[in-house]
Amino acid sequence: MPVIAIISQKGGAGKTTLALHLAAAAQEAGRVALVIDTDPQATASQWAAWRHDAPPEVIDSPPPRLAAKVAQALEQGAEVIVIDTPPHADSAARAAVEVADLVLVPCRPSAFDLSAIQTTAKLVQLLKKPAFVVFTAGSPNAPRVYQEAGELVESFGTPPCPLQIPDRAAYRHASAEGRSVMETEPEGKAAEEIRQLYAWTCRQLDMPTPRRKKVTA
Repeated sequence: MPVIAIISQKGGAGKTTLALHLAAAAQEAGRVALVIDTDPQATASQWAAWRHDAPPEVIDSPPPRLAAKVAQALEQGAEVIVIDTPPHADSAARAAVEVADLVLVPCRPSAFDLSAIQTTAKLVQLLKKPAFVVFTAGSPNAPRVYQEAGELVESFGTPPCPLQIPDRAAYRHASAEGRSVMETEPEGKAAEEIRQLYAWTCRQLDMPTPRRKKVTA
């Protein structure tokens, strides 16, 4: 079963939002999803507490125990595992990449953020893991910006994901309630973007995407 690592050495890139929403999309699609939180700030774990531990489940793990936690989770039936990592932590990022089948690198399409991901790009290349940069928190209507940013990260050796997760208030509102955008605005643009990203992720992992479950009140 696939293990997806969300890594970035830059803070504020949207790692936790991406990790939680990919897991929530997998859960919505009928899979047993798990988030492993390796960030000492435990933002993902706080989100789980706010939702009273409704799925997807979130557990924490120090980096040295990550491989063991992944193996245990797979034995217990997890079908999709998403690893959330802290910024500025080489050991956590490396541990996550080592156990991952796919690495996603969230990045704002700004000069400082783009420059900062070079270290992350070198790490995934060193460990020879498939990786893509996912642009986050940019304008929903700026195709030229994403095109230029994509060309730059391509030059770093890590291709851009063809889908973006732009800045939308829906993410902030959902997180504050301990929910996902698929739960707060199931027919909204943010929810559709996450579902499309999850489907794209499944294709990278040669994993079938189950039909979306009907939303019930």
